[in-house]
Amino acid sequence: MTPAGELEVEAGWLDGGRQIALVTWGSSGCVPTATDATVQADGALAVTLDDGPADTACTADYAPRVTLVPVPEGVVPTKDLDLVVTDAHGTRGDTDLDGVAGLVAGGATDYAPSAGWVDDDLIAVLTWGSSSCAPVVSEVSASDPKNVTVTFADQDDKPCTMDMAPRATLVSVAGLGADDDGTTITLSGADAQFATPVTVPVIG
Repeated sequence: MTPAGELEVEAGWLDGGRQIALVTWGSSGCVPTATDATVQADGALAVTLDDGPADTACTADYAPRVTLVPVPEGVVPTKDLDLVVTDAHGTRGDTDLDGVAGLVAGGATDYAPSAGWVDDDLIAVLTWGSSSCAPVVSEVSASDPKNVTVTFADQDDKPCTMDMAPRATLVSVAGLGADDDGTTITLSGADAQFATPVTVPVIG
């Protein structure tokens, strides 16, 4: 239980250790953006969030939102990392992110999808493509505890910008009995991008 007045925070690795999926709770219509990520003298990573575009309409719900944080120089993803997060209102929270063997910070991305555990029932998925057409989850299933399948909704009629941006999506596996050791996630649907399903390991 997070103490009153403290920011609830979870995190997971993505993109081979190049990015962190930072999860906070609040309006699903107003996803925070990371404006700064700095390694402190004690080795902790201090992340500052803002509220995103001022003209965004905020829904009156309370849901997990995922913010992508590029991993700065000085962070070693194979080692445990403390994160200290401050939002735009000065509220602070912290979490621990376990190191994972084989991850490497820095270098160019390969633009491949990736996934990482952020808590026992929540997986962050990173895809690349139009920033205005992020994948929307329509169905989640699990054939067994180590194999999760996510089907994305079609967006045929939605106009999409012609950029190549990272898009983070949260996938709830609550009630599916998914195992956090050696799990894979198969991504399908989402128009042409995942017309041929792609399977990736879930980091963490």
